[in-house]
Amino acid sequence: MPFVEIERLVKRFGEEVAVAGIDLNIEKGEFVTLLGPSGCGKTTTLRCIAGLERPDAGEIRIEGEVLASADKDIYLSPEDRNLGMVFQSYAVWPHMTVFNNVAFGLKIRGVGAGETKEKTDKALKLVGLAEVTDRYATKLSGGQRQRVALARAIVYGPRVVLFDEPLSNLDAKLREQMRIEIVRLQREVGITTIYVTHDQAEALVMSDRIVIMDKGVIQQIGDPETIYARPANAFVANFIGTANLMEGKFLGREGELADMEISAGEGRPPIRLKVPGTEGVAEGQRVILSLRPEDVSLHLESPAAPGPNLLEGEIIDTIYQGNFLDCQVRVGPHEVGVQMDHFEQLASGQKVYLTFEPDHGLLLTE
Repeated sequence: MPFVEIERLVKRFGEEVAVAGIDLNIEKGEFVTLLGPSGCGKTTTLRCIAGLERPDAGEIRIEGEVLASADKDIYLSPEDRNLGMVFQSYAVWPHMTVFNNVAFGLKIRGVGAGETKEKTDKALKLVGLAEVTDRYATKLSGGQRQRVALARAIVYGPRVVLFDEPLSNLDAKLREQMRIEIVRLQREVGITTIYVTHDQAEALVMSDRIVIMDKGVIQQIGDPETIYARPANAFVANFIGTANLMEGKFLGREGELADMEISAGEGRPPIRLKVPGTEGVAEGQRVILSLRPEDVSLHLESPAAPGPNLLEGEIIDTIYQGNFLDCQVRVGPHEVGVQMDHFEQLASGQKVYLTFEPDHGLLLTE
C-alpha cells in the first residue's frame, strides 16, 4: 500500500477549477516534487494534503488513514494530521530564540521539558544551527531562518514534511546550498517529503520523482531522467529545461527510425529528417519533434559527413551564458536553439549548418 494516496482530488475556487481530479501515490521515504507554472494547482494540492484547504471531491489518505474525503464527509484539521510544513515566508517568530522557535511544536503537544530539549537539540544539530540556539530570529540570515523552519518541521517526527516553495526568497548561491542541505537531511532522516516549486533545476536536482502539473491536471509523473529525456508531451518538453519544438508531418516508419518532414519556408521544398520511430503514429499525421539544444551541433561549413539530419540556417542572435554560448538559429520558419561549449565569433545573419543524431530527437503527438 502506498504511504500517501490521493484519489480523484478536486478543488474549486468559485467557478475556477484549481485541481481537476488528480490521482497520485507516494511511497514511504520518497521525495516527490510537484512542479509546474503559476496557477497549475501544485500549491493547492499541497494545501489540501496539509488540511489548509478542504477538497470539493476525492480522498486523501496517509498510512491508510483518511485525512479528507468529500464522499465520506471526513476532514481532519491540520493539527490532527501529524504533518510538518515549511513555508516560503519561513514563518519564524521574531520574538523567540532559535531554540524556542523549534521547541514550540513539542511544547504545545505537551512533551516534557527533558524530551523537548533532547529532540530540539538533535533537530538543530541536523540543520547545522547547534551554535546559535540562543540567538533571536531577527539576528539570523535568510538561510539560517530557513534552517530554523526546517528544524521546526521535523522536530516532532511528522509522517510527511510538506515544502511550499521554501527557497524562492533566497539568492541563487544560497538556494543551491539549501537544495543540497534539504536532500541530505531528507535522506538522513528518511522522512517522506512532498515539495512544491516552479523551479525546474530544483526539481531535477532534489527529487526521486517529479509530478508535472498544468491547469489542475497531472501531465506526467517520473524520475528526473525520464521527465527530461522522455517528456510525455510538448508542454512537459518545453517546461523542463529548454526544447526546440518543430511541427511537421510523419512520413512513415522504417525499423527503429522514422521519417518526418518540416517546413523549409514558403516556396521551398520541405526538409526531410530521420527521427526515432513511434508506435501508433499514422502516415501523414501531424507530429512535433522535440530536440534539446545541447543535442544539436553547429558547423560554420557544411560537414563532409553530416549524417542523416542536416539543417541549413542563419544566426539570429548569440547570448554568452558563462559556461556555454546560447545560439539562436533560423531554419526556414523555425527558430532552433543550440548550446556551444566553445566560443566562435558568430554574426547575426551568418550562414551555419546544424546536425543532430536521430536518436537524440523525440517525436511527440498531441
